[in-house]
Amino acid sequence: MNPLRVTICQQPLVWENRQRNLEHFGNLLSSLNGQTDLVILPETFTTGFTTNTSGLAEPLHGETLEWMRRMAHELNASITGSFLCSEPGIESVQYFNRLLWMNADGSYFHYDKRHLFTFAGEHFHFSQGRERIIVTLKGWRICPLICYDLRFPVWSRNTATDPYDLLIYVANWPEARSTAWKDLLVARAHENQCYVVGVNRVGTDGKQIPYSGDSRAIGPRGEMLATFGPHQQGLMTVSLDRPELLDFRDRFRAWEDADRFDLRV
Repeated sequence: MNPLRVTICQQPLVWENRQRNLEHFGNLLSSLNGQTDLVILPETFTTGFTTNTSGLAEPLHGETLEWMRRMAHELNASITGSFLCSEPGIESVQYFNRLLWMNADGSYFHYDKRHLFTFAGEHFHFSQGRERIIVTLKGWRICPLICYDLRFPVWSRNTATDPYDLLIYVANWPEARSTAWKDLLVARAHENQCYVVGVNRVGTDGKQIPYSGDSRAIGPRGEMLATFGPHQQGLMTVSLDRPELLDFRDRFRAWEDADRFDLRV
C-alpha cells in the first residue's frame, strides 16, 4: 500500500473576506497537482473564526463547495476544511461550523462541529453537530474533527467496531493556548493508536487575537513526524505509512482493553 501524502496548509486568513481567502488558497495550492493525496485547510478558512453568520454564512451548495470541487479536480486530490454554512430550519435558518470533505471525483461528505466554543459565544450563533464521520481515502479510514473537539477525547475515541487510521483537526486555535494544542494532539495519538494531523492558522484575526499555528503531524507512538515553527507560513507535505501503523497496533494491542460505552448526543 502506498503512503498517504498529506499536505498541511498553515496560513493567515483575511478577516471575513471569502473572495480574498479563496483566491489566496487557489494560488497557493496550484503547484500541488500530482504531489499530494489530501490537502487540509484551517477551520473557517474562508472567513476566519467569526460569529457573523447572518452576513457570511452560505448554503452547502454555494461558492465554497464549488471552489473545493474545482480545486480537488485540478489537484487530483481530496481537500478538506471548515466554513460557515447556513441551512433552512423549521422555524428559522440554522448555522453550522461545517467541515467539508471534497474528493477529486466530486463526491463529498460533511461534518458539523460537535463542541461549540461557549467561551467565545459560538453556541449563540451555531447549531451543534450530532454525528461523527469516517471517510475512506486510498484504503485509509480518516476521522476529521474541528478545533475545540480536541479537548473532548470521548468524541474522538477509536473503536474496534468502527476504527480509523488518521485523526484530523482543523483549527483556529489561539496562541494563548498553544501548549494545550500541542499536548492534546499527542495525547489523541497515544490513546487512539493512530496518526494525528492538526492544522491551525497563523496571523491575527479581526478581534486582534494572535495565532501561532504550530500545525503538525504525529505518529501513533506520539512521535513528531512534521511540524511548523510558531508563526511560520507555508505548505508542508508528509507521507504516512499505514502498514507501519497496523504493525504497531498488532504488536501493542492496548486498543483491545479500551472501555466500552454508549455515547449520548
